[in-house]
Amino acid sequence: MDPVFEQLYEKYHDDLFNFLFYMVRNREQAEDLVQEVYVKVLRSYKRFQGQCSEKTWLLSIARHVAIDFFRKQKRRRQWAGPSEWSEEQIGVNELMPEEIAIQKEEIQLMYRCLARCTVDQRLVLILRFIQSLSIAETAAALGWTESKVKTTQHRALKALKQYMEEEAKREGWRREKAQLE
Repeated sequence: MDPVFEQLYEKYHDDLFNFLFYMVRNREQAEDLVQEVYVKVLRSYKRFQGQCSEKTWLLSIARHVAIDFFRKQKRRRQWAGPSEWSEEQIGVNELMPEEIAIQKEEIQLMYRCLARCTVDQRLVLILRFIQSLSIAETAAALGWTESKVKTTQHRALKALKQYMEEEAKREGWRREKAQLE
């Protein structure tokens, strides 16, 4: 195997897997998508010009792979019809690793609400706050301007906060109802 590819794999495999896992919320599907990213990397590494970091470049490829995955899923759901697809089949309710390891309700709530954000909002939140990329690195990974990243980040945080408040109210209502019964 190419030593450059091995170095990329060693350095960034966990970051790629985590990014894709947060996007698709399904371990097996994330593993498949990571393999697809590596196939694309092997085919195109000679064209990598170093205008951004390798990590940014890899995450950009992963972003495109994730978007392609969502497009295919959308077509499948339209073709199959809504009655043939359940949330269990597409992995929507699978627990996140942090939800298993950290049993704090606020963290669990945040990850559930993150799944309600749009794809673009999730991309920005994951890259900025989970992958710890700067605004410039996020812009490069997404092929956006820095101003679009900032705007999307602002809207994503606002939406996430709203979803979390809604969920917290629902949870409070459920607890009150359970106590009355």
